[in-house]
Amino acid sequence: MTNEELKLFLSEKFPSLIIEEGNEWLTYYTEANEWKFLANELRNNTSLQFNFLFCLTCIDWKTHLTMVYHLTSTSLKHTIVIKSKLNKEKPEIETVCDIWRTAEFHEREVYDLFGVQFLNHPDLRRLLLTDDWKGHPLLKDYEDPINMIKL
Repeated sequence: MTNEELKLFLSEKFPSLIIEEGNEWLTYYTEANEWKFLANELRNNTSLQFNFLFCLTCIDWKTHLTMVYHLTSTSLKHTIVIKSKLNKEKPEIETVCDIWRTAEFHEREVYDLFGVQFLNHPDLRRLLLTDDWKGHPLLKDYEDPINMIKL
């Protein structure tokens, strides 16, 4: 499916998606509470078959966080980016590790470094830092106790 065909298909099937123009890959915004339904459709719809989540990360914009998911279809050869804005005070979104197994460790990394709560994740715990570590070092308001990091 070409990007234009994919854009037309997604705009008809998911009218609430907001497209972000000017990127290499089709990029859409979705509400955090709609993400799980959309993820299931992207993975299981026979016209889409986004069977590989190859990148999952988070961005701190100081006022809010944005989750970013890169998906590809290994059989249909198309790629898409889905973004979702999260509340900085209580960042949470449904896990997708039951849809794409690669998400399990990516979500743990984002939890560890940004503090995002992945609802219904089967094993949400720190991945890189020790259990007694205070805070989330990739947040822009993180205070490094020994001033090694200054943003």
